Amino acid sequence: MARAFVFPGQGSQVVGMGKDLADAFSAARLVFEEVDEALSSNLSRLMFEGPEDELTLTENAQPALMSMSIAVLRVIEDEGGLKLPTVCQFVAGHSLGEYSALAATGALPIDAAARVLRARGAAMQRAVPVGEGAMAALLGMDLEDVRAVAEDAQHADAGVSGSPDGICAAANDNAPGQVVISGDRVAVERAVTLASERGAKRAIILDVSAPFHCPLMQPAADEMSEVLENVQFTPPVVPVISNVSAGAESDPEIIRRLLVEQITKMVRWRESVEYMRDHDVGTLIELGAGKVLTGLARRIDRDLVGMAVSSPEDVENILKSF
Repeated sequence: MARAFVFPGQGSQVVGMGKDLADAFSAARLVFEEVDEALSSNLSRLMFEGPEDELTLTENAQPALMSMSIAVLRVIEDEGGLKLPTVCQFVAGHSLGEYSALAATGALPIDAAARVLRARGAAMQRAVPVGEGAMAALLGMDLEDVRAVAEDAQHADAGVSGSPDGICAAANDNAPGQVVISGDRVAVERAVTLASERGAKRAIILDVSAPFHCPLMQPAADEMSEVLENVQFTPPVVPVISNVSAGAESDPEIIRRLLVEQITKMVRWRESVEYMRDHDVGTLIELGAGKVLTGLARRIDRDLVGMAVSSPEDVENILKSF
């Protein structure tokens, strides 16, 4: 069975991430220094020391998580004398993690990825005034049931047709029974109530700064279309699974277009993992902060092996498995 490398998205950041790697490996230090230079800021110190509220800001969290993921990858390559195509068949990233995946494959230089992610984070935060949007996790409902809830929640009188008075849409299809919705706060709050009435095990408003991956993000998509137009992409050395298509992509122009679409469209993570599984992948190796994607892998298919790599000890263990 083949392997795939996967890269986490926003929410996995934590103060202190990457410090042990930087202390132990020059390959990691070089990545953090390159990102700091690209952004003309000491992002690595923010990662290592905080404060947490500043690291959590979208425009900081996004390049920080990419930096952490690529540092882990570079250490694995350097310590193991390995090249990406020899150890994995696909790469994929959750939301901003797709940029990490592209940087990992050489499709996007690390310095460009850092600058694009800072712009992406700022654009997404600007798109909707703080407090006007919301996201919620609906647990124990499948995607089609969640879509029905979201559709009805767009109307003050649930189930009544006519022009919606709020946006609500499925934003992340993470795993069976784990779907996230996004939109106007009033509509998302209605959806939480509806979901509970229709059998959801839990319906939880998430602590996020903006309603990501829904039509309210269109201003950010417009901004990023211009930003990405000026970025040079090259074919990835390993196919990248797109959040939008849930399939393998290698054409730079298609990748560019899908990155713009990704901002307003649902992250098709469950289908992305199923695509890799159906193409002979048996092990997903999560590179970077946290273990979110490793947990989701088992929810999607209990036969999948998930491994998370973020520390020097993790690097040592993963190298033994190659």
